[in-house]
Amino acid sequence: MTQGKLSLATKASDGSPSGQALVAPAPPSYEEATAGTSAPCYDDVETLSDFNWDDRNIRRIFIRKVYAILMIQLMVTLAIVAIFTFCDPVKDYIQSNPGWYWASYAVFFVTYLTLSCCSAPRRQFPWNLILLAIFTLSLSYMTGMLSSFYNTKSVVTCLGITSAVCLLVTVFSFQTKIDVTSYQGVLFIFCMVMFISGLVLAIVLPFQYVPWLDATYAALGAILFTMFLAFDTQLLMGNKRYTMSPEEYVFATLNIYLDIIYIFSFFLQIFGRRQE
Repeated sequence: MTQGKLSLATKASDGSPSGQALVAPAPPSYEEATAGTSAPCYDDVETLSDFNWDDRNIRRIFIRKVYAILMIQLMVTLAIVAIFTFCDPVKDYIQSNPGWYWASYAVFFVTYLTLSCCSAPRRQFPWNLILLAIFTLSLSYMTGMLSSFYNTKSVVTCLGITSAVCLLVTVFSFQTKIDVTSYQGVLFIFCMVMFISGLVLAIVLPFQYVPWLDATYAALGAILFTMFLAFDTQLLMGNKRYTMSPEEYVFATLNIYLDIIYIFSFFLQIFGRRQE
């Protein structure tokens, strides 16, 4: 057997016509290999791409959802403030029953902590919207009662100033290249200054009311929450250093709504005139 193989190889190397070299067959071409088979077809192009929360379409839908809910909240708050300001029987009732204010404050505080600190309730539909509605009604009641102690002209003026400031800050946040989300340290220090100043005012004002000190604190508070409005708006946009997940539309709405209400409250404290 071995000798036969050797003789066949020798004949092939000598170039004799009866002997042929053993050559491996060439691999088939791509056309030959794929002949008779169909290539996979993808009807939906999105199946080839990875799902990403930072997609522009998703971010755009997220922004529209947040501002739609925010508009409903502001309309509810505006209606309650108007009733408490223009309707004298309601105004007299809420001013003579301050217990409702403290009850609404307790509801506001509990719902705010729940929505801010617990991710499950604020992401679970419909409980997130129910809690947000309760939060909105309680804060609206507090804002309406605060507005009832000022004359109508002051309330309307402060509403106009707040609307103008919020519109300008929103446009600035969308158009500017300044990354406000990177200034978290500045906002934290500002909050600490406001907290210490609030403690000092809580001790000083009960003994003697100092108008310029109260106005200064209110002006600093308006500046602080104007900065927070720009910060939260850029978190909502999602194209800066820090962004907010589109799953957190309730939390985003909560923050922006709270910023606007605080800005209005501080403007009312600065420019408002109390009823005699």
